[in-house]
Amino acid sequence: MQDRHLPTITPLTARSVAISALLGYHPPALPVSELVKVGGLFGIAERTTRVALTRMAADGDVVADNGVYRLTERLVRRQARQEEGSSPQARDWDGGWEMAVVTAAARQLPERVALRRSMAGLRLAELREGVWLRPDNLLRSPGETVAGQCTFFTSRHPDPEKLVATLWDLPAWAKEARRLCAAFDEVEGLAAGFMLVATVFRHLLVDPYLPPELLPLDWPGDELRRRHSAFRADYARRLRDYARADT
Repeated sequence: MQDRHLPTITPLTARSVAISALLGYHPPALPVSELVKVGGLFGIAERTTRVALTRMAADGDVVADNGVYRLTERLVRRQARQEEGSSPQARDWDGGWEMAVVTAAARQLPERVALRRSMAGLRLAELREGVWLRPDNLLRSPGETVAGQCTFFTSRHPDPEKLVATLWDLPAWAKEARRLCAAFDEVEGLAAGFMLVATVFRHLLVDPYLPPELLPLDWPGDELRRRHSAFRADYARRLRDYARADT
């Protein structure tokens, strides 16, 4: 189940590997020698890692102190917000639907693209051009991009199950979720584990996170989240052990 409004999983970069390695530590700080070693695990040359760290420092993503690189609070907070997006806060559903209707005047292409990305992040689905819906069970703010272009309404529908089937391909999401759950038992090596974590995280971002009343009884969303969380904790430990060994 793909969503073209979400970022694609790109080949590993020195920056993404460094950030992931640092996030596995508390506080998120590592000597450059260990970051270089982790980069080498993924086929990234030492010089490439060092250049990436220099650029990250210039961009305000890390702070360097005597050869130790530490993530800045800005990036840590941004990562935390992304993590929250994979498991949003929900409330009991009263049968209402959240409906966002585009009411802004003529918009430029960048504004329209930004809106679609924001709608994907809010887990709203497009019923027709300019009309977005979802069950009103999530606790989150629409953000400036959406609030500036849309008017929100609360609505009802006489056949919510039929509407859900129109808006989301639940069987396709569930099939991929079950495949990913099985992959946790089969993955080998730190590099493969890194890619699995990223793939599962992206799949969780497109879980519509519907109320239980509108989901199949065997919905695998919670199981995938549980497996993902447990695997990530173990993966972070193994990556730390690898970075520290013989350094």
